[in-house]
Amino acid sequence: MAYFEDEIDIHLNPRIGRDWMLRGQQKLVVTPGQNRKRYLAGALAVDGHDLLIVQSERKNSDLFLALLEKLRLHHPGAPRIHLVLDNYGIHSSRRVQEFLRQHAGRFQLHFLPPYSPDHNKIERLWREVHANVTRNHRCTTIEDLMRRVLWHLRREACRRRGNRPINRRATRDAQVAA
Repeated sequence: MAYFEDEIDIHLNPRIGRDWMLRGQQKLVVTPGQNRKRYLAGALAVDGHDLLIVQSERKNSDLFLALLEKLRLHHPGAPRIHLVLDNYGIHSSRRVQEFLRQHAGRFQLHFLPPYSPDHNKIERLWREVHANVTRNHRCTTIEDLMRRVLWHLRREACRRRGNRPINRRATRDAQVAA
């Protein structure tokens, strides 16, 4: 098993960017003022057919450890799980090192060179989330925004697996760990 791993920040204050609108009209983008954040950690299989996501209110070792545990449970029989990831500090914290020692040989971390996001395929998925969900969004609560983000990721996971749902409810019920 091999996965690309990375984290994404979701901000209640929308990312401002280009958008389509009728000629002569300007889209109103509301900023709630008090920015709230959520964080996702994701693992995208190298073949692109499997996507696992965990979320947290903080971007720390707990978030990464939750993803490692989800991967471990998702592949109980796998002798080794390879992760291609960046050099962010939470990936090599003491708590992560301890987890890796407890599960000796189960995980192999492959760190990318600094400043090389183009080599991590999950970065493309995060760009798509920002382009389709968080850019110029009009959500007034972080919970509503997270529902939209997770819905988009579930739909994407179904598409990648090749089992396209026929309605929104089926998409919502698709298995993406969130």
